[in-house]
Amino acid sequence: MELRMFKSLWGMEQYSYKESLAKIAAAGYTGVEGGIPVEYHKEFAALLEEYNLDYIALISTSGNHEEHFTAQVAAAAALKPKLIISHSARDCMEFERQLQFFDHAIEVEKQYGIPIGHETHRHRAMFTPWTTAKLLNAIPDLKITADFSHWCCVCESLLEDQAEHLQLAIDRTIHIHARVGYAEGPQVPHPGAPEYSRELAAHESWWGQILKSRTEQGHAYTTVTPEFGPPGYMHTLPYTNQPVADLWDVCSWMSDRMKTKFM
Repeated sequence: MELRMFKSLWGMEQYSYKESLAKIAAAGYTGVEGGIPVEYHKEFAALLEEYNLDYIALISTSGNHEEHFTAQVAAAAALKPKLIISHSARDCMEFERQLQFFDHAIEVEKQYGIPIGHETHRHRAMFTPWTTAKLLNAIPDLKITADFSHWCCVCESLLEDQAEHLQLAIDRTIHIHARVGYAEGPQVPHPGAPEYSRELAAHESWWGQILKSRTEQGHAYTTVTPEFGPPGYMHTLPYTNQPVADLWDVCSWMSDRMKTKFM
């Protein structure tokens, strides 16, 4: 299974798009993941071509969720992304309302022909393994972006009692957010720290199962983003707000680790 590594623009806000994409390309990433740069649409498209980088679009829904989703998919499509990641609907919606949204999302996905992975994210409809499983069972065409670090935080565990729900999610994953979470939060200070070896092993087990499942489904490659975030995802020192690790280095460590272990 080939891994195609993408670098998130999250945490690179201090750089211009040109500086960010040049740095990402020089580091050997396949592409870049980030929100739709509405005000810099043409510039961003030109930079993707200049640096030979693929694009994964990140969108989220609010207000009239169906209308917002449709408009953002249309805007993303103009940049020809390899796939779209969506923070979809809300955790507080009734199940029937969530079904209404995701039925609409599937129709929009078919219209544009771009794979859409709805992220397993806190605050969203897929905020737990069991709510996600209920949706996946109800809508066979629904696919996910797997960020199981959120589930560790919500469930306050390494999901030891969620094997059945996890397997369904694993089989429907089209993109991996390779961030390591733990029982009390969605991001460990550094995935290489020995005190978090148990958490790293759990996540690597899930990622390995995703890659195995996708291989069995006939996919030639899987896209992966080592999506660690800046403060306040990253831990900081009290009184100073100084991050305890360098974000670029953490993402690079995770990218190298994934390639070493799974390619």
